[in-house]
Amino acid sequence: MQANKPQSQGRWKLFLIILVCASPLIASYLTYYVIKPEGRTNYGTLIDPRNYPLPQLNATALDGKPAGLENYKGKWIMLQADSGDCAEACRTKLFQQRQLRLTQGKEMDRIERVWLVIDDKPVDTVLLKEYDGTRVLRTDPARLKQWLPVEQGATVTDHVYLIDPLGNLMMRFPKNPDPNKMKKDIGKLLRASSIG
Repeated sequence: MQANKPQSQGRWKLFLIILVCASPLIASYLTYYVIKPEGRTNYGTLIDPRNYPLPQLNATALDGKPAGLENYKGKWIMLQADSGDCAEACRTKLFQQRQLRLTQGKEMDRIERVWLVIDDKPVDTVLLKEYDGTRVLRTDPARLKQWLPVEQGATVTDHVYLIDPLGNLMMRFPKNPDPNKMKKDIGKLLRASSIG
């Protein structure tokens, strides 16, 4: 019996040594996957662009001339889709996008704002003047539904999307997003894409 006692103590010591050695690894996994520190998270949902290649949208400008998102390659695109009558939620997104672009300071010229109109309703000229600089294109809503991923229970008109300068769909923001959190995500992406 006395021979088992030192053997048992030895096992406990070995277990404690292994636990002490493994604790940094366990702590890092716990922090990254459970606690999620501020510097390691993003607000918007990252999208794998391989699953959502830029389709031929057959879009037109409001004057009926062919136009497309490929015209803005080389810049980040904040994209929204909505009806031409642009109800309150649509106007809120237009306002937020304008303000988010302005808050990027000297980096704001790297961002284009695009509104894809998904019906034949006329767009108010006063609205166009108010959000001057927003690119307005008409497109087929069926093509958008096939291309743009949405949250469960949402539609493409509920989200703002980000497209990178190469034309890859990168991020989707939730319905009724927090503009401050959006600003942080956009700032991070602009900084990361300017390195090198």
